[in-house]
Amino acid sequence: MKRIALLGLAVMTVAMSYAQRISGTWKGMLNAGNQKLEIVFHFDPSKDGGGAATMDVPAQSAMGIPVRLNLLSADSVSLDVLALLMEYTGKLNNGVITGTFRQFGVAFPLELKAGDAGKPNRPQEPESPLGYKTEEVTFTNQKAHVSLAGTLTYPVNYTPDKKVPVVIMVTGSGAQNRDEEVFAHKPFRVIADYLAKQGIASLRYDDRGVGQSTGNQAGCTSADFAEDAACGLSWLKSSGKFNQVGILGHSEGGLIAFMLGAEGKADFLVSMAGPGIKGDSLLVEQQNALFKLKGIPSNVSVSTLRKSMATQPGNVWLEYFMDYDPRPDLERITIPVMAVNGSNDMQVLSDSNISAIRNCLSGKNSKNLIKVYPGLNHLFQHCEPASSMDYYKIEETCSPEVLRDIAAWINSL
Repeated sequence: MKRIALLGLAVMTVAMSYAQRISGTWKGMLNAGNQKLEIVFHFDPSKDGGGAATMDVPAQSAMGIPVRLNLLSADSVSLDVLALLMEYTGKLNNGVITGTFRQFGVAFPLELKAGDAGKPNRPQEPESPLGYKTEEVTFTNQKAHVSLAGTLTYPVNYTPDKKVPVVIMVTGSGAQNRDEEVFAHKPFRVIADYLAKQGIASLRYDDRGVGQSTGNQAGCTSADFAEDAACGLSWLKSSGKFNQVGILGHSEGGLIAFMLGAEGKADFLVSMAGPGIKGDSLLVEQQNALFKLKGIPSNVSVSTLRKSMATQPGNVWLEYFMDYDPRPDLERITIPVMAVNGSNDMQVLSDSNISAIRNCLSGKNSKNLIKVYPGLNHLFQHCEPASSMDYYKIEETCSPEVLRDIAAWINSL
């Protein structure tokens, strides 16, 4: 869930200044104790006469962060972010900016060198020629005055006279594109590719205000995003091309799948790490698990969490998420459900969430498949518990056994 902080070190907005000798891309590896973060700056000294810059933190899936320039000479740089109590000072010598990064009173060395950031290896990402047909499409949520743009992927050897199953894919929390691109991975593109090779069509779309979709996410909740997905389901059904129309959701998308499944809007649903417990309880489990992962004692409770959130009013999405309990919706679902999770998921913990889902769906449908995969994290990557949050560093995008099980289950319906 992208809305929840994944790393203790936050690097957001940077203030800098411009010098003639520093332009283009500069990068460095910040070694901050038990974590390493690649920091990338892009300098454009010619823009607007005074220069401009952006910053990337690839491991946090933070790209193109606006940077304000303050002071930059021919051989020195000084920058700070008051809101984050962060500053950096450095000196350019022999092609290297040698400097010190400080945050919350702790100092770390940080060297910057000119050059583009390396592209991470993603062996599962499909390459052309794909071997199947794709089509750029749009559907509309008329109530919200939003147009959603996406990619409809047809199976290998698809012909119009043959009806096939289709899934609409719903992303996790945060503004994401149709590939659910996060940490330089494109999970939905990988899943769509695999399903196409197994005779299953799919529709993946850009979230509101992302890519080619209109609107924005200000003031929106999971219920609003569920309406978008419901409009996509209706569009697929009205096309007349498919024999079964299902929904596949990841994380918050899994929660949305449960919402729509309870309303009978889909023929089947696949939840990948979808929450099965109330939002405030889920966030408490998540925080305690993340602290434990870092070796920090923690006993966050719902009460302390809500007191903390009360000091930060106005986050409509978070308030809705904390109050929403999926169990009443789960108990209303009668269509086939595949609900999966990984044992090393530190964001939607498998023990409590899968147990709640299993209890709510017990005896509802003989085709239900509820499963926990050993050694997989929130993105369904193989990992050790200690590296469960290293999404960017892990080359695998999605476990092959999960892909196989999803396709086999849909084809068995």
